[in-house]
Amino acid sequence: MLFATLAAGEGLDVLNPATENRIATVRSYSPEEIAGLIERADAARPVWAARTAKDRAVVLRRWHDLIMARQDDLAALVTAESGKPLAEARGEVAYGAAFIEWFAEEGKRAYGETIPTFAPGKRVLTIRQAVGTCAAITPWNFPIAMITRKVAPALAAGCAMVVKPAEATPLSALALEVLAHEAGIPADLFRIAPTDDPAGVGTLFCTHPLVRKLSFTGSTRVGQILMEQAAANVTRLSLELGGNAPFIVFDDADLDAAVDGLMASKFRNAGQTCVCANRILVQDGVHDAFVAKVAERVAGLVVGDGAASGVTIGPLINRAAVGKVRELVGAARKAGASVISGGKQSDAGAGFFEPTILTGVRPDMAVASAEIFGPVVPVIRFVDEADAIRIANDTPFGLAAYFYARDMGRIWRVMEALEYGMVGVNDGIISTEVAPFGGIKHSGLGREGSRHGLDEYLELKYCLMGGIDR
Repeated sequence: MLFATLAAGEGLDVLNPATENRIATVRSYSPEEIAGLIERADAARPVWAARTAKDRAVVLRRWHDLIMARQDDLAALVTAESGKPLAEARGEVAYGAAFIEWFAEEGKRAYGETIPTFAPGKRVLTIRQAVGTCAAITPWNFPIAMITRKVAPALAAGCAMVVKPAEATPLSALALEVLAHEAGIPADLFRIAPTDDPAGVGTLFCTHPLVRKLSFTGSTRVGQILMEQAAANVTRLSLELGGNAPFIVFDDADLDAAVDGLMASKFRNAGQTCVCANRILVQDGVHDAFVAKVAERVAGLVVGDGAASGVTIGPLINRAAVGKVRELVGAARKAGASVISGGKQSDAGAGFFEPTILTGVRPDMAVASAEIFGPVVPVIRFVDEADAIRIANDTPFGLAAYFYARDMGRIWRVMEALEYGMVGVNDGIISTEVAPFGGIKHSGLGREGSRHGLDEYLELKYCLMGGIDR
């Protein structure tokens, strides 16, 4: 077994979602044990923070290189526990490593500033310092990238970090920890702590007096609970929560490019990403032609075990996820939507759902308001630009949005009118380590990636120096 030493333990079974077979059992940490990890991390932090940014960067770069040297092994691990096809898993490993590379360098640019003084004999300046000991809670759909884009800026800034990975995908996280420690990151400074008590650990992270910052990626409801629990300690938060991404195709769009963008956005990880196209809004004049092109492409998708050659759509994470998608599609059909393709559980097994296209979808249907997290394309007709913007913004969520158009005036108007933290114009893939990732409204607060991602782990300190003229 890959990283066989990770499998030792008891308490938390890891299942392959394609086969539903147990592939490992890992140690489950109790909240009390994790409290001890937090204390040791906080004790290790001052020495790490005292090292130069360049010194920390050298260690982080070594971690990046070790990950890329084991890219195939890590990809196989990701596929085994999350189900995504191997090609996607390899891409995730590289994407996750890119955050380490980026923040290794960005940590050298945690600049302060000097400010023109307000009085003789005084000088005004600012410095940026590490927040302190941090905690993170990460999801199963990107078990490597969601960790590195939180841990890398924290370590680059001089913080310590304790991470609770998703219960379904602890192996990738533990592998990252092994490689981090091999690279020279102090063992107590960065710890991975799987648990079968996620609620208890979430409360611990929010209330422990040594945890100065919590980063969470997951559902809006859990994010709201964490905000409530963090209030007493005024714990700093970064929250990347649910989404309901519109994918808008205007009548002046390049339809072939729009289809390419939709396939990339919608079907990555079988539709199980927070920035997946969730509602597909197509203008009347190109509706039928666009749906026909999408149907042709969907017919070529191959459903199966992500480890098998040629598979492009893997399983959903578990049977409950399949049941949710089945209910949403069934409710849409009862409400008048038409199934163009798919629409049911796949013959590949209990954990699979057929790639599905629905037309005649209305904005008030559950399939258009819920985060689907499955390979379903619900198509909504719209009349004009104002109609599209109204439908797209009619949601409490504001993570990602996409649209395709050629008219430059329309591009600027729509780009500015969409109430989302990220907007993809004529492109279906927006995630990159060099840009700020995050949402507004019920989709969260804070940003990951880019220089702004480093700021999430830094405090701005104002310093007044007097007595200069004496």
